[in-house]
Amino acid sequence: MNRPSDGELVAAARAARERAYAPYSGFRVGAALRTDQGEVVAGANVENASYGLAICAERAAVAAAVALGHRRFEAIAVAGPGPDPVTPCGACRQVLREFPRGVDLEVLCAGEAGERLLVTTLGALLPNSFGPDSLAPAAADPAPNPPGNPRGVPRTPPRS
Repeated sequence: MNRPSDGELVAAARAARERAYAPYSGFRVGAALRTDQGEVVAGANVENASYGLAICAERAAVAAAVALGHRRFEAIAVAGPGPDPVTPCGACRQVLREFPRGVDLEVLCAGEAGERLLVTTLGALLPNSFGPDSLAPAAADPAPNPPGNPRGVPRTPPRS
């Protein structure tokens, strides 16, 4: 297995950026995840006339990777417009935090061209984060509800 280099990962993010759908903002972003198996899965931002329904490139890449069966990522590259490196938004940082590498995920931030690159970790971008390890262990599922008793409605003990 040939593990794609950081440069190849950034190139994949820049290529995905070209496929972004950003008719409203013009802010085209591409992202590329490198899985622990050495595969690269890319995504691009997709805007919507109902602005809140837009999806960022990073979350598009995560969704595509999960759909392909991947859950473990070594790194993500993000490429946006202009010469300056673009970092993931807060929502994307939180989504990336969900996966096994968590705060140790390598994050490569780039602009649309050039050599300027910010190399960091998710932990540096999302300090004191909340993740799967922040949750208490799941409580045991209570005994099944008896027939005819809707879930969440307490049973009344029989009268004697």
